[in-house]
Parts: sequence; C-alpha cells; structure tokens
Amino acid sequence: MLQPYFLPLITFIFWLWWTINSVVSDPQLNLVSKGCSPSNSFTLSNFSIFSENVNKTLKHIKEELLNKSELFATAQIASAENPVFTLFQCRNYLSVNDCVSCFNASVEQVLDCPAGAPGGRVIYDGCFLRYEANGFFGQTAEADFNAALCGNQSVRESSTTLFTSVVRQVLMHLQRTTPQKEGFFVATKAQLLPHNNGTTIYAFAQCIETINQSGCEECLKACNSNMQICLPNSDGKAFAAGCFMRYSTSSFFPHNYQTIDLTPLGKKGSINKGAIVGGVVGGAVLVLVLLILFACIRRPKCTKTVQRGLGDIIRATELKGLVTYSYKDLKFATENFSEDNKLGEGGFGEVYKGTFKDGKEVAVKKLTIQNSRRMEENFESEVMLISDAHHPNLVQILGWSSKGRVRILVYEYMKNSSLDKFLFGQIKKGYLNWKQRYDIILGIARGLAYLHEEFHVRIIHRDIKTNNILLDNDLQPRIADFGLARLLPEDRSHLSTKFAGTLGYTAPEYAIHGQLSEKVDIYSYGVVILEIISGQRSKASKDDGDTEDEFLLPKAWKLYEKGMHLELVDNTLDPNEYDAEEVKKVIEIGLLCTQAFADLRPTMSEVIGFLQSSNLLENTIRPSMPLLIVTN
Repeated sequence: MLQPYFLPLITFIFWLWWTINSVVSDPQLNLVSKGCSPSNSFTLSNFSIFSENVNKTLKHIKEELLNKSELFATAQIASAENPVFTLFQCRNYLSVNDCVSCFNASVEQVLDCPAGAPGGRVIYDGCFLRYEANGFFGQTAEADFNAALCGNQSVRESSTTLFTSVVRQVLMHLQRTTPQKEGFFVATKAQLLPHNNGTTIYAFAQCIETINQSGCEECLKACNSNMQICLPNSDGKAFAAGCFMRYSTSSFFPHNYQTIDLTPLGKKGSINKGAIVGGVVGGAVLVLVLLILFACIRRPKCTKTVQRGLGDIIRATELKGLVTYSYKDLKFATENFSEDNKLGEGGFGEVYKGTFKDGKEVAVKKLTIQNSRRMEENFESEVMLISDAHHPNLVQILGWSSKGRVRILVYEYMKNSSLDKFLFGQIKKGYLNWKQRYDIILGIARGLAYLHEEFHVRIIHRDIKTNNILLDNDLQPRIADFGLARLLPEDRSHLSTKFAGTLGYTAPEYAIHGQLSEKVDIYSYGVVILEIISGQRSKASKDDGDTEDEFLLPKAWKLYEKGMHLELVDNTLDPNEYDAEEVKKVIEIGLLCTQAFADLRPTMSEVIGFLQSSNLLENTIRPSMPLLIVTN
C-alpha cells in the first residue's frame, strides 16, 4: 500500500494527465488518399476467407490501440493462400482517443474496396491504414502510392521568395533528422521573420516503424522532392508507402507538443514554448517513473512481460525487432550442435534443429562465411535489414547470436524440410501432385518478385535451388538464405561454384564475367521450374538412369524443339490430374527464364503474369536456346 505522503504527488499527476487530455479533440479526418489494390496483384483462393482474415487483423489492431494505448500496430496472418498483412499508424501528436477515432474512420473507408481486391489503404491527415495479401511492411515506395497534395492558397506575393526558401530548409531538416530519431517522427516550427505578422511554418515528418533507417531516409527524400511543387502554397502534404510529410502556415499539432527547435531559421534567441511545456511534462513523467520503480523494488513480482501473438496472428511487438539469443541457449537447444539435430548444410553454413525449453522449435544456422570487415562491422545491421522482409513465401528470421567470430541466425522451423526431398528423395519422391507443384512454382516467383521489386532494398539471392526452397505445413514454398550474400567478403561478392555448390544453376554472365543482376536469380528459377516438372536434378547422375543428357536444361530444350514437352514430365504424375497445355506453358516459362542473354529473360513480375494468364506463352513470346555453364 502506498504511503500517505505519496497522495499529493498522485493528485498532481492525475491533474496534469487530465489537463493534457482535456485539449480539444481533433482526430484529423481530412482524407488525403484512398486506394484499392488491383485484383491481378495477388490471386486469392477464397475472398470470403481473406475478408475474414482482414477483419481479424483489424480487430487485433484495435485491441492494441485500446489496451496498450499504442499509436502504431501491425498484425499478420501468414496463411498460404489467403495471407493478410495489416498496418496502422497515427501521427504521434494525436491522443489515443483521437487515434482510435481515426482508426474507426479508416476502417470504414478501407473496407469499401470491391470484392476480389487483395488490398486497400487510406490516408487521413491524422493516420494511415493499409492491408494487403502481399507483404509490404518493409516497403518505402510504390508506383501508384507516391504523390503530393497541395493547398489552394498562396502566401503573400511579397513573402514568396523568403517563404519558399525557409520551407525548403525546414523540409530538408525533417528529411535528415527524422530517420535519426527513435520512432521515426519529428515535428518542428519556424518563424518566417521576427516581425512578419507572426507567420510561422509548422511541419511534420513520419516513417512507418517497420522500415529501417535507410528506408526512412529514402522515403522522405522522395516525399520532399514531390512536395516542392506545392511551393509557394501555404500548405503541402506528400506521402509514399513508407512515410508522410507535411508543412503548413496553420498549426495542425497541439501547441504544447514538443518540437525540434529551428531557431536558426527564425528569430534569433526565440524560445520554443512547446519545449518548455514538454520539459514540465517530462519532469512530471520522470517523477512518475521513479515512483513506479520504487514500487517495483518494494514488490519483486513487478516484472517486464512480452505478450506473444494469439493463434496465427503475429502482433506488432513481434514484427518490430529481432530476438538476440544467447549462444548458451542455442547450444542447449541444438544439443551442442549435434549431428542428430543437423538438418543440412550449404554454402552459407550448417543448419540445426533447435528446441527451447518451452517446446518451441527453430532452425539454427551456424554461418561458415569467411570473416570479413563487412561481417565484423555490419553483421547486426545487415541482419536487421533482411529481417525487415516479410512475405508468405520467405522464411522469416527470428533472431541472431554471436560469440567471438561465430555468427548464428535463427529462423522459423519448417517441418517439411526442403523441396529437393520431395523431388529427389527416396521417401517423398512422387508425393507432390501437379497442382501442388504449380503452386510451388508460383509461390517461389512471388517471393522473388518481392525481393527484386517490392522490398525497399533490392535483394538478389544468388543461390536459388531446390534445397534452398523450404515447404511449410501447407506445402507452400518459403525461400531460405535470402540476403546472406550481402555478408560475403568484398572480394567474394561473386559466388563461385565451389562456394555455393550451384553447378547447373548459375547464369552464364555471372559465372563467366561476375555480372550480377536480378536476372541471375531468374535463370536459376527457370532451372528450378524444370526440376519441379521433371522430378530430375539439374545435373543428372548415371544413377538416375539418364545416359543421353547429363544436364536437364539441354534435354528440356531438345524436347521443346521437337514439340515433345510432355516427355519431360515426371512419370510419377498422373496425366489425368494435369492440363497438358498448362504444363507445356510452364515448361516454356522455365526455358524463357534460362535464355543465354540476361536482357531476354523476363522479370519476376512478368513471370507471375505469364503463370496466371490463361493465354499460351507462344501467343506472346517464345524462348530461344538457353546456355548452360558446367565448368568454372
């Protein structure tokens, strides 16, 4: 029980809280932008289930706002066929009540999207809500989601030049400062001149919390550039997938909201009243924190807890950071990295199954990449970068660990192991039917398209092959080891055959000249397509009974030239269960991806379009003879 002498302090804090929250409510419901994702951006298997999943994530986000007084939340349902990624963020100057009001208004708007739309988004002055079937938490830019909105009033003609100059300085200040601040938000204000009728410029910038610092910088740079068209208008706003920026001569955040002082742009020696109020509030909060700490010391049961997600929904707290595991815990979970727990090994390291004391299973990758300056200095930041990639067809990184020169990554565990076990393994070979194989081919394409075209930093995998494709419980593909090539020593950024073990997968321009682009992954993907269809390895062995062609790619080309595509199909597949024309088309897509010249290969988004189109490939484009590199 608290002592009586605490009562005056508690009374004062309650009064201060009541005063702050008595400010006139303003959820800032002026609509800035609204949009729905085109139906061809993601093929949903069941829109009704997808809609239910959307509503589940919205419900969980509202619970986060109400129960935790949050101004930001995300939720994700990682369903294979009807996934949902949802994000909501308020401007940080809103009260919790106003934030909830903005959320409610956003939900009404965003649910107006037509049936079949795999996503929707709405931006108000006060908040931003978006849901998609495709992962977007790491996105900073998108072609149709990048614009500026200008006010219709201009400042006085005599002040135009000065106003434009000062606003540009303010916006540049926001562009540079916001990515450096925790939470990625900054509010500021600056007087135009000491005696210019009291004209003040108010400005605010904010990035979504799921992107990293470099992504925030990139996004705000684009917003700042777009907003230049608004000058010398008195009000301007710019938005992109990962950020929001605004300036105005009218105040749009509370007068007592703490701002960054821009005295050099305004009157010399002017006092920031917001900073004074912020200091008073901060002092009271500090006292309150000390009081709570004192109570915690007196009561040992006062401990910090982290709430985990319920069911298949991943909450915001689980998406906003990586877990730093102790080496000791991982050593225990893998039974000292025992051979019995070893799941496999590749060019980047050995993988072990780990089981924690609470029964949670993980995959533990002990990296064997040669230590380099890049590895020593940037390991954590690089891991943070690739962990921002969230997509249903990517294996999620859960955390990392290091001890001395040892580096370890921890991933979600896939019980079904890798695709090669289902195609070439003695036990599971022939298990996959045509529909499952087609879904795997499409899922890999979606995952690669995300890495190449949708994630805010383009990631080239460099080692796409069937044992780097894992299968989840629904036999949907998850690409593993993406981004790890960024950790390679500078003089080994070109993967050698010896290093990666990719003989039969490597694009010719990469193997011969070290020319790296996303088309390198597309070549490897084409080889994987042919392996999935044929059930044969890219480099067949005599044990496979193949004596005519040692390599799969030239065999597929010869059969294609003769019009005998179906001779390539895995004989474990039932011809009654697949459409022959569809199989032919997918084989041709595989050959199209493996063309000798990189410029002739399609992008991954084009591949997705080919796969989902009902048209035959020969009606649009025909592949030319591929080139296979078999020696260094």
